Amino acid sequence: MPTRILPAGADPDAVRSLTTLLSQLPDAEPQPPVGDSTQLVDTLARLAAESVDELPEVVVVHERIGPVPALELIREVALRFPAVGVILVTTDAGPGLLSAAMDSGARGLVALPLSYEELASRVQAVAQWSTGVRRHLGHGASDVLGGVGGTVVTVSGAKGGVGATLAAIQLALAAQASGRATALVDLDLQTGDIASYLDIQFRRSAADLAAITDISPRVLADAVFRHDTGLALLLAPGEGERGEEVTDRAARQIVSALRSRYEVVVVDCGAQLSGAGAAVVEMADIALLVTTPDVVAVRAAKRTVRMWDRLQIRKAEETTVVVNRLTRSTEIQPALVQRITGTALARTAIPANFKELQAVVDAGRVHELDSRSTVKQALWGLAGELGLVRAAEGAAGHRGSGRGPVGFRRRKE
Repeated sequence: MPTRILPAGADPDAVRSLTTLLSQLPDAEPQPPVGDSTQLVDTLARLAAESVDELPEVVVVHERIGPVPALELIREVALRFPAVGVILVTTDAGPGLLSAAMDSGARGLVALPLSYEELASRVQAVAQWSTGVRRHLGHGASDVLGGVGGTVVTVSGAKGGVGATLAAIQLALAAQASGRATALVDLDLQTGDIASYLDIQFRRSAADLAAITDISPRVLADAVFRHDTGLALLLAPGEGERGEEVTDRAARQIVSALRSRYEVVVVDCGAQLSGAGAAVVEMADIALLVTTPDVVAVRAAKRTVRMWDRLQIRKAEETTVVVNRLTRSTEIQPALVQRITGTALARTAIPANFKELQAVVDAGRVHELDSRSTVKQALWGLAGELGLVRAAEGAAGHRGSGRGPVGFRRRKE
């Protein structure tokens, strides 16, 4: 049986050279190369969702891949697709990098310039390892090799005060109420106020996980606050200056650890772009951008979408805009917002009705919002539209397609 090899790198010339050499290896079947970290993870997730047998045995990652650094990308691949062997191609094949690559989950290192003998030897060894792991896993492989994990949803605000935090909380509550194990993360690291909305006192925060390179289930459980509703909360630090401790690398590791333990992970990223927030938006399955139907907020949404695209965080068509505080008399309607931003659009718009919210917001009990509230009904309907709830047969919750019922969905559930 031929060895399927997926090359990945941002330098077209380097990838072309690598693919040419791979095609000369005996029993090798190089796959079409991927050009960045997002495309690699998306490709593996799509193949795993079709059938675990479709996954390549070997992935070869060039050191100059981006936007996620190579070692962090290898760590994510190793976590989500544990029987796919990863080889790092690098100009620095010293013991320091070798140790770091092995710690990240790589199965081998190949030095540049490429040597046929070295590449052939390493690919053969990694392919044998991958085949052995899959044979050992046997019939249980579908659960392990799929490595898809939970669905990660980011909720960002076009600007401050548009209602992103309330939306994130209600989406998480809807998922939890439907029977799905759900985590809610506050990555608005300096000004996050999920704790205030839920009136809770806490000791641990995301900052306590920032320096931990291997987040075990026990360490994660110690950092998470278990709310009365059943939600697992990972909160922003009480001291805003500690938010700087949560780097983009730490954020990826934290969210990857949560994804492996929960069916749904909702992340409130706030309105200010931090390195941590950018990393999580980039890796999210669904990225929501909340705006209100006014000129200032819609312009801010357009700026955010363009900035994400420039920084290679997320393309416009991969972002879903949610319009909050909509009224019939509003001149700017959702369809216009979609045209201006160039994004996907949630079919569910959230009505303007602060009177329904004022009492529970002031009391810090937004989880007790009346079920008859039009705002709650809309937000829980949005959760169903996004496929976050475990719906009864024939209900709106959509499962099983790579693209959700609204906008762009990066991976299958």
